[in-house]
Amino acid sequence: MPESVPVRCPACRREHVYTVPAYPCVCGAPTAPRLDPAAHPVVAAHRAWDDEWISVPCTACGRPGQWPHPELGCPCGTVLRIPVAQAPPADPGTRPTAAGTSPSAAAAEPVPAAHRAAFRPRAIRTARDAVTVAALYLRWLGYRDIRRADQRPPNGIGLAAHGLLAQVDPTVRPAAARDVECLWLTAMTESADCVYLSLAGYTDEARARADTLGVPLFVLDLAGVPQPLNDAADILNEAGAPDGQPWARRRP
Repeated sequence: MPESVPVRCPACRREHVYTVPAYPCVCGAPTAPRLDPAAHPVVAAHRAWDDEWISVPCTACGRPGQWPHPELGCPCGTVLRIPVAQAPPADPGTRPTAAGTSPSAAAAEPVPAAHRAAFRPRAIRTARDAVTVAALYLRWLGYRDIRRADQRPPNGIGLAAHGLLAQVDPTVRPAAARDVECLWLTAMTESADCVYLSLAGYTDEARARADTLGVPLFVLDLAGVPQPLNDAADILNEAGAPDGQPWARRRP
């Protein structure tokens, strides 16, 4: 049962009950951070990428995951960051997975969609929600160590993982061919694959250019479900993250 704690907004003094959300580990088990009922919530006055994510080990398989820090939006407009209890470090050597494989080794293997738990969407109401959904979806595909990309793209937010560069465009403007080309060129310089996720879709020129370059295109609907838009996206959605080889080279 999800953990809940009472929360009082320091700005308006309203009382709330916060229930921590659970996110799906790649093994399929729900994962949620442990809350600290003895600590007081703090006002999230300034945003910093490193403060938005916390490391939470899965209680089923021991894999460490990066998930959004628990937050509560008060009707008065204040955003409260909910304190999290310090989680003990996961010991991969004491948490074997199937066939005796360590979690770190299993995490590097692609998991076909048919053998993965269903992706759990999260409603998109803000640009931050779109980035969060994109990060959760990439983790569901099997990518690890998702972080903010070193280079900021011309539009949207850049995310990076081992062997992958993703661009998340939460604007209401359809992505253009130049956006797709810039992402592809940047990924080429880093010897990485790339994925584009857009909230408003793509122009016809962008879709044609993506097909030529082999860039997977996804559309983020407001329900928080990334929808594959081309063949490259269908393949990635089905096959999941590759095991050290660029996914495009594994196409049938």
